[in-house]
Amino acid sequence: MWSVLGTIAAICTTVGFLPQLIRGIKTKELNDVSPAMLTLMLVGCSLWLAYGIHLQDLIIALANGLTLLLVVAILTLRFLYKTTNAKGVARN
Repeated sequence: MWSVLGTIAAICTTVGFLPQLIRGIKTKELNDVSPAMLTLMLVGCSLWLAYGIHLQDLIIALANGLTLLLVVAILTLRFLYKTTNAKGVARN
């Protein structure tokens, strides 16, 4: 029972970043996403990933590894779009 609950929670947490990433790719605008929040998520997911690996818990490790990738993607795109938009390149 608890492993099912943990799996559902992991899926919800991980998938929760996809809408932001998809919207950012479509609009090429991520300035409204807090870099402080993303940095905290980056640190938190990194620690959870290490913890999941230490426990050899596949659900914790995979969920936080995937979430970490999404957070890094959003942070990277936020920086790239901000730099590109600051140079005056037109957005589509």
